[in-house]
Amino acid sequence: MKTLIIFNREPYDSTDVTWNGLRLADKLLDAGSEVRIFLMNDAVDLARDVCRPPENYDQDLSAMLKALITRGVSVKVCGTCMARCGIYKNHPYFDGAEQSTMPALVEWVTDSDKVITF
Repeated sequence: MKTLIIFNREPYDSTDVTWNGLRLADKLLDAGSEVRIFLMNDAVDLARDVCRPPENYDQDLSAMLKALITRGVSVKVCGTCMARCGIYKNHPYFDGAEQSTMPALVEWVTDSDKVITF
């Protein structure tokens, strides 16, 4: 099964939404699903080395994303959002996170069995 997870929220927004989405991706991999992740809006910060957890947060979400990439998860990041969104506008994405486009997201959506948004 192919599962696409789309993240939209700022990684550290005083909730555990992004953390739970990354945990779900990890468990889907464990269950044998092919997982792909697309980051857009303020979620693009998740794929930037400059993004660090705030002092009061006990999870490094970017490290979790890197671990998923190491496990074979494809990660694409909205290129337009790179300059428009997030706290760290125009900072580069880390290795394994590919700058992408809306047409590429359309391809992933139409080629996926399940699409989940966070």
